[in-house]
Amino acid sequence: MGAILRRELSSYFNSAIAYVVMAVYFFFSGLFFYSYCFEGNTSSLAGVYGNMFVIILFVIPIITMKTFAEEKRQKTDQALLTAPASLTEIVLGKFLGAFILYAICCCIFLVYAVVISFFVAPDWATIICTFIGILLLGASLIAINVFISVLTESMIIAAIAGMGVGLVIYMMNYLINMLTIEWITFILDKIDFVNYYSNFTYGILNITDIVFFLSVTGLFLFFTVRALEKRRWS
Repeated sequence: MGAILRRELSSYFNSAIAYVVMAVYFFFSGLFFYSYCFEGNTSSLAGVYGNMFVIILFVIPIITMKTFAEEKRQKTDQALLTAPASLTEIVLGKFLGAFILYAICCCIFLVYAVVISFFVAPDWATIICTFIGILLLGASLIAINVFISVLTESMIIAAIAGMGVGLVIYMMNYLINMLTIEWITFILDKIDFVNYYSNFTYGILNITDIVFFLSVTGLFLFFTVRALEKRRWS
């Protein structure tokens, strides 16, 4: 798994993907930070985190679009599947490579908290809680998009499909309000990412929210392993 992880990180930073992703992430987070904290004259990063939810939904598919789709396009997936590593190790290596790049992007929020500390005493408990939440959110979205990537050999299709899923996740609350069938709205409410993520931004560290994101992450990594297993035997 370590070799696959190093290979993934190397592929990100030896291409433009890592730098484009970090540039986009830092630009929008900096824009929201300036708008909410400086122009809004507040020490709370809640507005920044809230708006970054949308950016994250579109950035993560760019990070993950190459994980397996590129392997299929370059015909290197067979070599990967016959490597002396289990399918679980292969999936975890690629997942962790994408997650580490995402985590590096998220560290900018800690920099913003330090900047705020020069002017007022920030609410570190809420900041750390939200930071944990944004990492868990990212992990679950990365797992979903890695699964999407394993289903296609086109990076473009993987990215567009991932963004489409992200749009559905973002609009979940609107769908709940529009629909009148109770059992459907109940299910949608239980899988609404925004509800679970919002609790972190308020400084609420709830075990239910943590379990939800970890469960989604584990479930889609499991789906990815099964998809690879099916391809190996076919």
